Parts: sequence; C-alpha cells; structure tokens
Amino acid sequence: MEKKHVVVFSVSAGAGHVRAAEALVAAASNLDLRATHHDVMDIVPPLFKKVYAESYLTLVTKHPALWGYLYSKTDRRKIDSTLDKLRLAVERLNTQKLKDILADDPPDYIICTHFLPAQIFARWRRKKRMATPVWVCITDFDVHTLWVHRHLTGYCAASDEVAWRLKSKGMDEAAVAVTGIPVMPAFSSSPDRIECARELGIRPDRMTILLMSGGAGVGAVHKLAERLLAIPHDFQLIAVAGRNKRLLQALEEIANEFPGRLKPLGFTTNIERVMAASDLVITKSGGLTISECLAMGLPMIVVFPIPGQEERNADYLLEHGAAMKAYDEAGLEFRVRSLFENPKLLDIMSENAQRLGRPTAATDVLKLVLS
Repeated sequence: MEKKHVVVFSVSAGAGHVRAAEALVAAASNLDLRATHHDVMDIVPPLFKKVYAESYLTLVTKHPALWGYLYSKTDRRKIDSTLDKLRLAVERLNTQKLKDILADDPPDYIICTHFLPAQIFARWRRKKRMATPVWVCITDFDVHTLWVHRHLTGYCAASDEVAWRLKSKGMDEAAVAVTGIPVMPAFSSSPDRIECARELGIRPDRMTILLMSGGAGVGAVHKLAERLLAIPHDFQLIAVAGRNKRLLQALEEIANEFPGRLKPLGFTTNIERVMAASDLVITKSGGLTISECLAMGLPMIVVFPIPGQEERNADYLLEHGAAMKAYDEAGLEFRVRSLFENPKLLDIMSENAQRLGRPTAATDVLKLVLS
C-alpha cells in the first residue's frame, strides 16, 4: 500500500519556520508517512527573496523598534485593504512554482509553517483550484492576523491562548487544535545528563548555564559570557556561536582566560544533548527555541526580546513562571545572581517549563492532519 504523502512548506525568514517543518518531516517516518519539505524562498525569484527574507532579518536585527511598530500596525490592518491586495498580488506573481511542485508530486496533505504559502493556498481553495487539505502550524505563542485565512482545513496552535485568539479572529472552533510547536523527535527522549556532559567535556555535577544566540550566532554573546563568568559562583558556561566563526574564535579566547569554566560550541545538530547537560538557558525568545527548551523542561532567562512576536513569546513564559526576562547585560547579571541566591526558584521555573513542554508536538500535528 502506497504511503500517504505530506508536503510541508516553510519560509526561511528566520530559522524557526524551517526548523518546525524539518521536525514534521522527521516525525513522519515514525508514522509510516512520506514527507517532503520545501522552503518557498528556494523557488521564488532572487529579488523577491532578497526583499522578503533579507529585509525581515535586517529589520529585526538592526531596527527592532520599527519591526515592533510594523508588527502591531499590520496586525490591526483592514482586511482587503488596497495595500493588502497589492501585497497579495506581488506574492502570487513570485510564487508560481508552487503549482509545479504540487503537480510533479501531488500530496495527500499540506502543512504550512509560515503564513505566505498558507494565504496562497487559501485563495486557491476559495476559488476551487485545489482540494488538498491544508493545515497551518503557528510557530509562536501569539498569532498575527497575517496567519489567519478562511478556506483552510485547520490550525495547529501553540497554546490555549493562541487557539482562543484564532477563534476570536473568526476561525471555526472545530478547525483549531492545541498541539504545541513542532520540535524534533529527539526532544521527546530523555538523554542522560552524565553521558551528555562527558560528550561535551564538562562536569556533569556542576551548575551549568547554556548561552545561545541562534543558528547564525547573532548577538554579543562573547560580551555576555565575559560578564557572567565574572560572577563569583561555582558554575560552568556553554556558549553556542552557531555558524559565526568570528564569534566562536572570540569565545575560545575567553575560554583560555577561564579554564574549565567556559565551553564554546559552534553550530550543532544535537542541541537537545547540550540542553540535557544544562540547568538554565539564556536565549532569545523565538518560538522554536523556547519550545525546545520547554520540551526539555529547562527554565530560561530571555534576553533582548524583539518587539512583536518575541516579546509576546517572552510574556507567555513569564506568565507561566518558566522564565525571567532581561533587557540588558546588567539585568541579565542581576537575574543570574538572584537565581544563585535562590536555587528553589530555579526548581520552580524548571517544573513550570516541564509542565508547558510539548515534546511530541510534531507527531501530534501529523496525527491530527491524518485524522
């Protein structure tokens, strides 16, 4: 019997949408499904990719306040406004190859981890140009209006509040389910702390803080590392530089100044094993990153959240007692020191993180789609 075929569409405007798609593909093999993944930015003209994806990254890294304004402004946009119709027309013209992908290897189901392909498929379904079921996975603990489109099969929400917001924006209650954000199947296992620590070359019995900056290694991680290592307390620090070679070199130089205290890491594909050896994560509040931390039951200190979805993700964690939030280096140091002085608070945050975690979200999404 031929396997059911699931096609997952993402957009590489930020790493989270792609990682969620990859998690769904990885989970599909456990359900005897055939799954393929397409990043829409790989099939659009270079100019459109530059404007769409690179402009987003420039805004969130160099002009976060402007991004926050645009996020809020467009969330309150008038539906079917002239500007909205113009934007949709430009996007349709630049995504014609989507038709070729679906024609070459027709799927039984489609899942979108970004709103761009979702809104295109919603239009096709509205005009009766396709009948394939289309599901959407929201990849933040907030839902922007750009995600919301009628004529789709259903939505997978990150939390109860996201589901509530989808319904308040007009989505049918029967078409919305709370699944969590898809993370790799590896996060549903429980790696041994001692074994993972030995792999990293660190002590498993020592308080361990994981400092992350995302796959691209954006941010002054080396400065944060230096400030934290100056705190007079017995702990070790893992600092992830991602693909940023210059940052990795800077961290290695700092590690020489603090022997046995700092473990620099480059890009890694098994971050779950690094997390398994850690007690606290200092990170940005992207939806995928914090979902991975929650899946491992790890408390967080969220640093420098970008206005918009990152700030709302951070608020979700704070409301549920799984994280603290720091806007600058001094605030980060203050919170780390306070956790050293009150380790019971760290235990409470860890329990709350574990309660919020949805390590099987990818499998749960696929089972929902199949049903």
